[in-house]
Amino acid sequence: MEKTQSLRSAGKFGVRQIAIIGMLAAISIMLGLSGFGFIPLPTAKATIMQIPVIIGAILEGPLVGAMIGLLFGLFSIIQSITTPNILSFAFINPLVSVLPRVLIGVTAYYAYKWTRSEREGVRIGVGAVVGSLTNTFGVLTMIYVLYAAQFATARGISLEAAAQVIYGIALVNGVPEAIIATAITVPIVLAIKKRQKN
Repeated sequence: MEKTQSLRSAGKFGVRQIAIIGMLAAISIMLGLSGFGFIPLPTAKATIMQIPVIIGAILEGPLVGAMIGLLFGLFSIIQSITTPNILSFAFINPLVSVLPRVLIGVTAYYAYKWTRSEREGVRIGVGAVVGSLTNTFGVLTMIYVLYAAQFATARGISLEAAAQVIYGIALVNGVPEAIIATAITVPIVLAIKKRQKN
């Protein structure tokens, strides 16, 4: 298993890996198009579109996860162009919409791999939490770094308040998203791994 994942890490995709990339990227995109990728909460909407990226990374390695994240990010750009909202100016930039999504796969995989636990569910859960938070904080940090002034204008707040609002959103969205991602990812990955062993 470790040897197989090291080959994937070296960039050698087999037919199965290519199929998994396409399938999980398509699931992520369909979640976004259908609206099922967003779960309404009392204070915000939590996204679950990062979950296919996390699953692909944990099962097939960081490059597979990164490729799924790349397609997820490219979809975000297209969606921002075709159905714009007040923050579309930021999501058209690949540094906001693509880079953090690519990093989901990398951080999720290595968090899973480097977690020292005999319980596979714990390792998967840590990978899911880290991958999900990479998405939330990565996107919002890039918005703050690159577009703090435009964000403040779009939200009708002062520039000084931009950081507080942005990271307030990150906390309000990020924690529920990480919990939901873990609750969905752990049983799915455990079931797939059990099936692979059999």
